[in-house]
Amino acid sequence: MAPPVNRRTSYSRKAQYSTFAAYVAGVLGVLGGGAVLASSVFGHSAFGWMHMVAADVQAPAARIGAQTRAGAGDALSVAGGFLTSGAENSRLRREVALARTRAIETQAVLDENRRLKDQLHLLSDTPQTLANAWLIASTASSTRRYATISAGSAQGVQSGMPVRTAQGLVGRVLEVGHMAARILLITDTESTVPVRRASDGTPAFVNGKGDGTLQVRLLSLGLNPLKKGDVFVTSGAGGLYWPGTPMAQVVSLTHDGAIARPLSDPAASEMVTVQPSWEPTTDPTLPPPAPDVPPPPPKKPKAPKGSKPGAADAKKHHP
Repeated sequence: MAPPVNRRTSYSRKAQYSTFAAYVAGVLGVLGGGAVLASSVFGHSAFGWMHMVAADVQAPAARIGAQTRAGAGDALSVAGGFLTSGAENSRLRREVALARTRAIETQAVLDENRRLKDQLHLLSDTPQTLANAWLIASTASSTRRYATISAGSAQGVQSGMPVRTAQGLVGRVLEVGHMAARILLITDTESTVPVRRASDGTPAFVNGKGDGTLQVRLLSLGLNPLKKGDVFVTSGAGGLYWPGTPMAQVVSLTHDGAIARPLSDPAASEMVTVQPSWEPTTDPTLPPPAPDVPPPPPKKPKAPKGSKPGAADAKKHHP
């Protein structure tokens, strides 16, 4: 007669040890996962080095992918251009004629500004390009808006530097690796940029909403002066972002500001430029600080009318 099959672990010491080890491994796994989850929620920078290591590893392959996408997009544009070349050529001729006239007017304004600056002895300070990089990855569905660029500490990139395209501001550098960097996009909810309206200099703040749009909040409450189509540029207040960088355009109005869209869409951008942080104290176009003037000496009390100078002192010494 065959021996009965042991269905309970109490009949086998080996089975008991195996079951106990499985329980211990499961409990340790749950505790470890909870610790990692709590660390990622309450300490955002705890795993920053892991992000940068992963970004450095995938940067070469991501760069090749970005170049491939750019080449494929150019090929599709050329193929589509053959179908609309006639009408497009006529339209471009009209635009070129109009642009030529406006270019002459713009050059005249630039010449006048240069002459005025020479008379006032003002110096122009144009931001220098620190590095040009590929925008190799970006978060499209997450509530946080980050992106990765193919330039890091090897190219001189540092945390806090502004990142832009030809269309406008994209964000600022958040974490830096050796060959890649992670940037915080202006559409992120943690991004706040001081701006001004390009037409009249109305000051405001722009905050990301996390859905690809921006919230414009005016500094002065009351009647909302904004209109659809208004363009905002960075004001340079507080440093970091260079003043005059294009940033957003108003698409709808709110009771205390407006909703705007960024002029530079990260999803449609391929190349970005990293600039050094702007420091107002080193801007040569700003006037020098005022010299320290000592306070005036205290005034002596005036003697009452009808009394001679020194009469009170004489009475004190000669009763």
